[in-house]
Amino acid sequence: FDSLPPAHYKETMNTILVWMQQSETKLSMPQVAIAEYEIMEQRLRELKALQSSLQEQQKGLTYLSTTVEDLSRKAPAEVSQSYRAEVEVVLGRWKKLSAQLAEHCQKLEERMAKLQRFQNDTRTLKKWMAEVDVFLKEEWPALGDSEALEKQLEQC
Repeated sequence: FDSLPPAHYKETMNTILVWMQQSETKLSMPQVAIAEYEIMEQRLRELKALQSSLQEQQKGLTYLSTTVEDLSRKAPAEVSQSYRAEVEVVLGRWKKLSAQLAEHCQKLEERMAKLQRFQNDTRTLKKWMAEVDVFLKEEWPALGDSEALEKQLEQC
């Protein structure tokens, strides 16, 4: 019995595998170009929630690693090797998932910042265009009114 992991090990392994599968599915959804800031904010909240969930699952992963280490001291080499291999696969997927999640968050935050700058620039440009439109619709000064012509030239 010393060469077998506790029942909690299998439960934890299954929980983490199911969680990773669900998370990988969420992250594999194709990234589409979004021009609505609110939708991007929602997606970022989802990714941040996934990161929090990742942190919560970390203790289960630590438990699996320590259990396999304990098991390897007591169990025959072939048994401990199979459990080590199993945990190594999980750790590899975990690292990849964690890196993907961080990358998605970073890219989304960068895109949100770009969109925010673009929206601000667009508002500024529209305001300027409205002012120019008002200016262009103003009545032209009489030809002999050099003072008014100079003022209008400065405005141009």
